[in-house]
Amino acid sequence: MRHQSLTLHRATKPSNHIMNKQKAEKILFVLSSHKELGDTGKETGWYLSEAAHPWKILHEEGYEIDFVSPQGGKPPVDGYDLSDEVNNEFWNNDKYKAKIENTMTPDEVNPNDYTAIHYVGGHGTMWDFPENKQLANIASNIYENGGVVSAVCHGPAGLLNIKLSNGKNLIDGKRVAGFTNEEERAQDLQDVVPFLLEDELKERGATYEKADKWEAFVVADGRLITGQNPASATKVGEAVKKTLRTMPVMA
Repeated sequence: MRHQSLTLHRATKPSNHIMNKQKAEKILFVLSSHKELGDTGKETGWYLSEAAHPWKILHEEGYEIDFVSPQGGKPPVDGYDLSDEVNNEFWNNDKYKAKIENTMTPDEVNPNDYTAIHYVGGHGTMWDFPENKQLANIASNIYENGGVVSAVCHGPAGLLNIKLSNGKNLIDGKRVAGFTNEEERAQDLQDVVPFLLEDELKERGATYEKADKWEAFVVADGRLITGQNPASATKVGEAVKKTLRTMPVMA
């Protein structure tokens, strides 16, 4: 079923918005450490534009972005397209290049330091995001502290097993988007990935929504924000920014 483009409520930005963030100045991006695309002999990893485009929006808003990956260190990058101006700006920013080549491990992360967490997509996420309990606990803590959880494309694989303190799945009963079955089949990878993301999101109790293949599409359900595919990455960043603007400053 095709849905209309997402409309977000506008919020007036106070002139001292960035100065008033106090401690809530940091956002955590999660990158995949997995580099093998099943048994195809091809490499995969985290998808460059799905980090770069949200980074652009949130960095310009004044947030500091940190990076974590399941194994830490330098995670494998996919979608390496520097003809994209935003990708090029991100990749050639010396400060952030150093960060993405030296990502934290989950046990080095203090969830209380972050006002949001963003799961970057890429096919690698399908192997190493869902069963990582440390990352799930980090996201659960950020969300229950009043923060934002976002994900794009295959990034919502990281949402599948996030449990809240009440024992429910984070996505149970919530509206979400993510890479569609049709998009996976269009790449002929439906039998390569360990599962179809659309199916698993539904299985966890989410209300799954989508647009046509490759169209930018974002769903915001309160403080949970998800995007369908790489084309959705910028809009995910914009939705996170707008949601954070409406939130009180975290203590």
